[in-house]
Amino acid sequence: MPAGPSPAFPALGVGMDSCIIPLRRGGLLLVQTTDFFYPLVEDPYVMGHITGANVLSDLYAMGITECDMLMLLSVSQSMSEEEREKVTPLMVKGFRDAADEGRTDVTGGQTVVNPWIKIGGVATVVCQPNEFIMPDSAVVGDVAVNAHQWLDNAERRNKVKMVVSGEQVELPYQEAMFNMATLNRTAAGLMHTFNAHVATDITGFGILGHSQSLGKQQRNKVSFVIHNVPIIAKMAALSKASGRFALLQGTSAETSGGLLICLPREQAAHFCSKIKSPKYGEGHQVWIVGIVDKGIIEVIPRGATAAALAPDNSNASSEPCS
Repeated sequence: MPAGPSPAFPALGVGMDSCIIPLRRGGLLLVQTTDFFYPLVEDPYVMGHITGANVLSDLYAMGITECDMLMLLSVSQSMSEEEREKVTPLMVKGFRDAADEGRTDVTGGQTVVNPWIKIGGVATVVCQPNEFIMPDSAVVGDVAVNAHQWLDNAERRNKVKMVVSGEQVELPYQEAMFNMATLNRTAAGLMHTFNAHVATDITGFGILGHSQSLGKQQRNKVSFVIHNVPIIAKMAALSKASGRFALLQGTSAETSGGLLICLPREQAAHFCSKIKSPKYGEGHQVWIVGIVDKGIIEVIPRGATAAALAPDNSNASSEPCS
């Protein structure tokens, strides 16, 4: 007799990182995510790497570190043959290198010609229920940790020039690219070691928007209180001058941000120390950005703007883990 479907499993709502599909046999679950992007940086290789990092982060946010990927690529019909031959292989290499860094195989994909350049992917894993962390179990007293990082008219340009020069923008731009291309795999693995209750990756809705989506998934009545926002130096002033991005409000979009992880208070400091240790190399930054409190399921930004202002002589400001 054919095996029936697996027992019902809690569903994730729209806007969460991945879908979870019970399979018909063996009590196994399929966890899957997909995403794609238009170009947002000048370097096609870095664009491919950022895309690979973003797609993987949706599974990393559930503590999953092993998966397979497909690549989705749209080549613009407006590009010349020479441009296609130069740009396309670099984007593909960036995506594949991100996959290699995450010890993930790119097992196939789809390429089409389209009016716009787009690149994305699908990440998939089949696993047991105990191999990932459902994002619905935040507990009062948890500490919220952000592991890895953020983020035209003449009158607006003039306002921006008054607070930051072209040379001063270059370093934050390079740092933003580095952060977006950094994988969250280490943090994902440590979520199991330090008993993380929930997590999400910070991407298109900003830290506040994704916290709100995460809050809607919780089984307990809790409040996510965000009191710190890590911001690259000078970008707070630039956001104010431009009147765009809502950076200080916590809703500035990030293409491939860090993980927002809720850990037991007694584990948070150990998590921060471990992820910054020489064992995992350089590039892993981590901040305590909030707490989980009692109350209705909501997100409360508290004092974020004051905590977020970065001094001129640093690359980011927030409450670091010590």
